[in-house]
Amino acid sequence: MPYEGSHDSGTGQVPFSRIRERSPRWSWTRRLLVAFAVLLFMGGAGMGGGLYYLTRDLPPIESLRSYEPSQATRIYADDNQIIGQFFVEKRVFVPLAKLPKVVPQAIIAVEDAHFYEHKGFNLEAMLRAFIANLGSLRIRQGASTITQQLTRTLFLSSEKTFKRKIKELLLAYKMEKVLTKDEILEIYLNQIYFGHGAYGIQVASRTYFGKDASDLTLAEAAMLAGLPKAPNDYSPYTHPEKAKTRQGVVLRRMVEEGYLTEAQYKEAYAQNIFLQKPLSEENVAPYFLEQVRQYLVTTYGDDTVYKGGLNVYTTLNVDMQRASNRAIEEGLRDLDKRQGFRGPIGRRSEKEEEPGRVAMLLQVGDIVDGEVTRVGADAVWVKVGTGEGRIPLDEMSWAFRRLKGPDLRNDVQVIKNRKPGSILKVGDLIKVRVLRLTSEGGADLLSLEQEPQVEGAFVALDPATGGIKAMVGGYDFKRSEFNRAMLSRRQPGSAFKPVIYATAVEMGFTPSSMVVDSPIIYTDPDTAKVWKPENYESRFYGPVSLRDALAHSRNLATVHLMEKVGVRNVINFARRIGIQSPLSPDLSLALGSSGLSLLELASGISVFANQGVRSEPVMITSITDHNGAILESHEPQT
Repeated sequence: MPYEGSHDSGTGQVPFSRIRERSPRWSWTRRLLVAFAVLLFMGGAGMGGGLYYLTRDLPPIESLRSYEPSQATRIYADDNQIIGQFFVEKRVFVPLAKLPKVVPQAIIAVEDAHFYEHKGFNLEAMLRAFIANLGSLRIRQGASTITQQLTRTLFLSSEKTFKRKIKELLLAYKMEKVLTKDEILEIYLNQIYFGHGAYGIQVASRTYFGKDASDLTLAEAAMLAGLPKAPNDYSPYTHPEKAKTRQGVVLRRMVEEGYLTEAQYKEAYAQNIFLQKPLSEENVAPYFLEQVRQYLVTTYGDDTVYKGGLNVYTTLNVDMQRASNRAIEEGLRDLDKRQGFRGPIGRRSEKEEEPGRVAMLLQVGDIVDGEVTRVGADAVWVKVGTGEGRIPLDEMSWAFRRLKGPDLRNDVQVIKNRKPGSILKVGDLIKVRVLRLTSEGGADLLSLEQEPQVEGAFVALDPATGGIKAMVGGYDFKRSEFNRAMLSRRQPGSAFKPVIYATAVEMGFTPSSMVVDSPIIYTDPDTAKVWKPENYESRFYGPVSLRDALAHSRNLATVHLMEKVGVRNVINFARRIGIQSPLSPDLSLALGSSGLSLLELASGISVFANQGVRSEPVMITSITDHNGAILESHEPQT
């Protein structure tokens, strides 16, 4: 029985089950055409032997009874918003019963009007296509039913050959024997490609309209139904006029098939279509997502991760992550500017003909490439996109500290002649930040920028649960995927001193216990190397309390304290708070001489914020399969 659906979308259209009555009697002309078509195809296949040859390697259709389409694995933040997806084909399965009736109606009307009548293929349509293709001796015109399209998508290639076409027919016939019409239609709607990376009706609805497929209107359903034939050609993003024309074709076919009245067609065609902006999914936490991906692949394998539709719930907080991204980016840019200006990133040749430009949609804060077009006494004009913006002297003042060479280790030369022409010339290609836009959306006010060469990292933990709330592994994931928050080992310096003082308190020292801040010299008996630590101020403060020594980060007092409590005791305490990296068993450890990862240092220090209790760092709180069954669930490990 044809699918009746559970929604009417408020359109009041003709019920889906009302299919136009067709005469059960075949005319002699039609019978002759059908017989001729059968003879042609059977003859082309070589009759019995040919059929055996073609069917011997056909895939088993029975597997579709347990059809599980490739679905994307979705990664959620701590507030359940999606922060990333892993997929081969981006797809979310939706049952046929949850779709408005207009969705399958539109697809059937434009793709296969006789879907509920044929046995997998339409002989009349095939004969017309065969005659059209006969002259060229290759497939130019198709006559594929929904069932044939599905078999081709699931089991065959898209090559246009007679051999592939015959296999398609045989598989379609088998599929109709194994599955009901509604089952075939459900699989088709979840399998077919709608363009812009969207596989299946649910992702297509989300991609184009930002809503679930269950909420599609008649006008929206008709536009989506027009896409499978040629997703690129009829894309409403790139070819809106073609998409609208194709929508009209779909609506007209729905009228012809009895699904709509003429009034409903006109009303739907006159409606405005509001598209979701093209999804360039913000990758707010690329380093965090990569760590999650590596864990998932190791635990569940590639197929499950990229096709299994897992739901992975993490500890990441999106607001904290965005703040961390900004802090690292701005901090590294400021640091890089203090090192001096390295000059333009390139030049446009005077002989080079300037190509036509594509307009860019700019936003305040964007950092983009620009070309210097004019240099004045107190400003520089830069072409950005299709417009021109201005860099005033104040927004490029940092650049008058210029490097003598390309290496950050070289000396910085301060240019006393603070004129824009002393650092930039017409034709220079530079990085600029958009500070203000014109009323037309072009760049107005700009500042001079340069991409930093130095790297940095950031990690934020919830001390009570160990949940990683934010992670930045470097300036730009596209530039370097190396996660410095977890994999780099850097000397923590004075950040390690709380470990020394905590060890001392555990051994009986109090905040008021005294320690001497005085000069100290150590000589390595094996190498004869001399180590002479100093305080930052190059002064000595004599007897000081542990409270003051820690508050003012006195180096010499800390070394003397570590000598009292013992290096081995400090290392043992460090292990208990989660520091696993190798630690030098000497007094230089007091000043943080041993390299640690940022994550283990943050985890160790979080013990003090959590009243002495350490929580193991965690990124994932739970994982479910595509049916919602729990695969993993993680409680804080303290």
